[in-house]
Amino acid sequence: MQEPEKTLIEIPASLAAELAAADRALVADLLRRGLRDLNIERALDQYSAGGISFAAAAEAAGVSQSLLARAAYVRGMEPPFDEAMVEEEML
Repeated sequence: MQEPEKTLIEIPASLAAELAAADRALVADLLRRGLRDLNIERALDQYSAGGISFAAAAEAAGVSQSLLARAAYVRGMEPPFDEAMVEEEML
């Protein structure tokens, strides 16, 4: 397990109260999920602007192409599908 590191951030008092009531594992999970979602959103923005390929967007976001494709569909985008992605979805 990684050694914990302390970071000081300023957040609204109401959010601080909610986080104070949560355990460490929950807060760490929230941060991981939030950062992953943010990375996906940024990668899809780059992809939709034509800046990078779909495969490069998945790599930039740190997720599989099939997971990125699902996130793209949620945003109303139609990502390209190839046989490998279809096979991955079938598993």
